[in-house]
Amino acid sequence: MQKNGNTLWHKINVAVDGVVFGYESKELFVLLIKQKFGPFKDTWSLPGGFMLPEESLMDAIQREIKEESGIKVDYLEQLYTFGDQLDRDPRGRVISVSYFALVNPKGLRLKASTDASDAQWFSINKLPELAYDHKKIMQVALDRLRAKIHYQPIGFNLLKKEFPFSDLENLYMTILGNEIDRRNFRKKILSFKFVEETDKIISEGRGRPGKLYKFDKKKYKEFESKGFHFDIKMAQGR
Repeated sequence: MQKNGNTLWHKINVAVDGVVFGYESKELFVLLIKQKFGPFKDTWSLPGGFMLPEESLMDAIQREIKEESGIKVDYLEQLYTFGDQLDRDPRGRVISVSYFALVNPKGLRLKASTDASDAQWFSINKLPELAYDHKKIMQVALDRLRAKIHYQPIGFNLLKKEFPFSDLENLYMTILGNEIDRRNFRKKILSFKFVEETDKIISEGRGRPGKLYKFDKKKYKEFESKGFHFDIKMAQGR
């Protein structure tokens, strides 16, 4: 507690934490860093840390992710503010403004630094014990992601620039954790016209060669800003 004139006030620190999701080979991953110092030394956590006085929140989370994992993320969205739990940080009263990001991890080189001794991708189904209340933060981000695909197109930052349509189907099924009605899904997605067919063909395994698709960036951004309602039907019996 500190005294300012005739007013007593408690020192409250503001931190930022980032839930960085990656998708590859039909699996959803989250980026974790291993704490180098502090009460949770050698424990895995989300990348993040204290906000500097001269920083905006966005600058702070971008800096922390870059410093602790070595990567730069293009898509960041504010998730939620965590602070109701008074003892969420053993070092004192800390409020965390959390963000989530979507990236394609292929080609990204992780390099831990500053407060992190290691940085790795973990399957969301095989998470280690997490420091602080980061398990709760990660779950809130996952719930937001699963809800978001019903009212806003996602995938632009998770898939390659050109992809077989099956990759988009598998992405949605991985996030939802359930089988979808593929025929209905394909018909509805293509009706929005933010996914377009290219003249390129790809051969996968023993199946028939299939066409590659890409996102129409302009139309995609329009839907991303305005939103849409996409009722995803599950496969029969699900």
